[in-house]
Amino acid sequence: MNNGHVIKLENVSKNYRRGSETVHAVQDVSLSVKQGEYVAVVGHSGSGKTTLMNIMGCLDRPSEGRVTVNGREIQDETEAGLTRLRGTSIGFVFQQFFLIPTLDVLENVSLPSLFTRRKLNGHARELLEMVGLGNRLHHLPGQLSGGEMQRVAIARSLINSPPILLADEPTGNLDSRNAETIMSIFEQLNQSGVSIVVVTHNPDIVNRCSRTVHIEDGKIKI
Repeated sequence: MNNGHVIKLENVSKNYRRGSETVHAVQDVSLSVKQGEYVAVVGHSGSGKTTLMNIMGCLDRPSEGRVTVNGREIQDETEAGLTRLRGTSIGFVFQQFFLIPTLDVLENVSLPSLFTRRKLNGHARELLEMVGLGNRLHHLPGQLSGGEMQRVAIARSLINSPPILLADEPTGNLDSRNAETIMSIFEQLNQSGVSIVVVTHNPDIVNRCSRTVHIEDGKIKI
């Protein structure tokens, strides 16, 4: 798996056009995440954190440079190939929960497995037990608290057993008690071998990570 690296960025830049202006969102970033690492990415709003995570997660292609995820270089992948790579290798957790309101908890967690043509209802139940929601299988999202909805989102991100978990401000909408629950789940996942990269402003999460990457104006601060 690329010498123990699950994610490797080499001289990566990402530029956007905004009217007549070119925005240099990420500039010449080289960064590796080793198998089993727990990495925090921190920086001010607009520093390039989310763009960097989108590139790591194969949601966006770099303008320049090379990106390798789980042993595969993404530059030459087709869109279908990137979709497969995301589906099998990467779990995503966002500040917004993105649950489908008309599906119950079990159906929401099972949903990503439909795209890989695997029926994983049993695994979905196990994941919901793991995040403490075994008694909420048939509740709708609207019947849950914010902390419970984020735990459903975490269970959903793990349904295809990805080796990589990417999280963007996963505790941003939660109170301190629920944030602590989410952080404990992340620690358990990391101890089980999942590589985690989390974009966060939460110092408690940063303190629990094995490494912190600072980004400013699209560049990694050494």
